[in-house]
Amino acid sequence: MIDSRLAPYGALGLRVALGLMFIAHAYLKLVIFTPAGFTGFLGQVGLPGFLAWPIILAELLGGLAILLGFYGRYVSLALVPLLLGALMVHAPNGWVFNAPNGGWEYPAFLALAAFAHALIGDGALALKPTRLAGERRPAIA
Repeated sequence: MIDSRLAPYGALGLRVALGLMFIAHAYLKLVIFTPAGFTGFLGQVGLPGFLAWPIILAELLGGLAILLGFYGRYVSLALVPLLLGALMVHAPNGWVFNAPNGGWEYPAFLALAAFAHALIGDGALALKPTRLAGERRPAIA
């Protein structure tokens, strides 16, 4: 059962948390690891280094779009492959994310949260809320 009075605020909470998480990870790659360091990391895990900037920009711009609710559910859906890629990188390290080089449960949770956001919608206070194909508008009371 979904509480239709509060569901938009639950979706807002999910959207804000997810947007801030993407922004924080972009910031981490820019300021702490540095783009050069992140490029080197990608090479160490067998991925091409040229993916560093697209990943950083996807996290930063995608996080802002999700946070603001600007086509947020589409952006979350578009970022699921990025999160699945992170999941594959961290999968060999074990389950817990505080394992050396990070485990797989955090990227798995974030991929599921992004997919849930895409299914649920942007919620309250979205700048440009979106509907999925075939989704009906709620009836006006």
